Amino acid sequence: MTETGYRVQNPRTDEVEERFPTLPDVEEVLARAERAQRAWAARPLSERAEIVRRVADLFEERKEELARIIATEMGKRHTEGVEEAEFSAAIFEYFARKGPELARDQPIETVGGGRAVIRRLPLGTLLGVMPWNFPYYQVARFAAPNLVQGNTIVLKHAEICPRSAQAIQQIMDDAGLPEGVYQNARASHEQVAEMIADPRIAGVSLTGSERAGSVIGALAGQHLKKAVLELGGSDPYVVLDAEDVTAAARTAWQTRMYTMGQACNSNKRIIVLADLYEDFVAELIRLASEMTPGGTDSDDPRVYTPLSSRGAAEALAAQVARAREQGATVHVGGDLLDETSAYLAPAVVTGVTPEMDAYREELFGPVAVVYRAADAEEALRLANDTPFGLGGAVFSQDEGRAWELAERLEVGMANVNTPAGEGAELPFGGVKRSGFGRELGPLGMDEFVNKQLFFVQD
Repeated sequence: MTETGYRVQNPRTDEVEERFPTLPDVEEVLARAERAQRAWAARPLSERAEIVRRVADLFEERKEELARIIATEMGKRHTEGVEEAEFSAAIFEYFARKGPELARDQPIETVGGGRAVIRRLPLGTLLGVMPWNFPYYQVARFAAPNLVQGNTIVLKHAEICPRSAQAIQQIMDDAGLPEGVYQNARASHEQVAEMIADPRIAGVSLTGSERAGSVIGALAGQHLKKAVLELGGSDPYVVLDAEDVTAAARTAWQTRMYTMGQACNSNKRIIVLADLYEDFVAELIRLASEMTPGGTDSDDPRVYTPLSSRGAAEALAAQVARAREQGATVHVGGDLLDETSAYLAPAVVTGVTPEMDAYREELFGPVAVVYRAADAEEALRLANDTPFGLGGAVFSQDEGRAWELAERLEVGMANVNTPAGEGAELPFGGVKRSGFGRELGPLGMDEFVNKQLFFVQD
């Protein structure tokens, strides 16, 4: 029986260790957020930024504790959990430092006389619906710019992340955010719909699946609310050439295994030119064959950790099995370790064709799907032949060659000679069925704002 509700369900054992109650109703949360927003927006932006800076400091100070929480909740390796907390701290610090500049008035040229500026004003209270794969980072990139901007936040976290959600709330409180400015709300799906319909919610941001994005996007549209949707991805990772094929394959494998492949912009489709293909795949198979299950405290890259839940592991195993049934070659892995845990052996799959489900699906976990391309043009065709458009990367010893192909990727984030450009200052988001809107960087500060024209006639 599939468990539901807010709970800590250890993916190593599938045991529910703690349950948490759902909100009795949303009225108090929304009323508190509305009251707080007016006072919060009235404070000088510099004061808001200083409080957000303290949030950054607390993420850094508490990173070990934060990592331990999500290791239990969703199986993240401890070192990766620490990195996530550090990245979250960097995001809060960036917007605390750059916020005043990014939110300043923008003068514009007038033709018929007068003076005009674009003012960036907060919209009000925002609802965030966040996923389990990066329990801190996803919240940071949504909350940091909007808190600096003067919006208030109601945050509905994933049902399997109640402890990390509480830890974030504690950080916000300890940093000095006034009551109601940031609220962790353990809302049901019905309550989320109720909040989106409520006029006190000015916008909604969701990071999640296509299905969730369709529901939230429809609700936001129905109620005329601004929405940002960061959905799935099946990012192409194109290798045109390599001085050392083994090293190139190792980089691709390490990228695919980060967070056990449970990242929206992971390299889910590895496209390799024909002259490298056999050696590249052989190295991936060797690396996958060396992987053994272990605990989240291991630093050994040959140790794999559980997926977020037994249900996620079973769904991915079924996708791999279906690919095999439809004619793909599963060289290694793809099987569940036992009858209860969320461990799934990392897999290498080739021979996927457009007729197979795996060609169009997102495989959210430790499965490297590799395609052979005859030349750069075929590689580009494969890269763009997907309903998704989050990110993509192109590798070549000739930067110009990689650049030329990367410019033609139909994605929100194109990268040359790196799996992904990542940083608090670099915008994140996609096109096609990967959603719309941007987070992080200057664009992340510009989503949930009233870009008000302020005109004074001479």
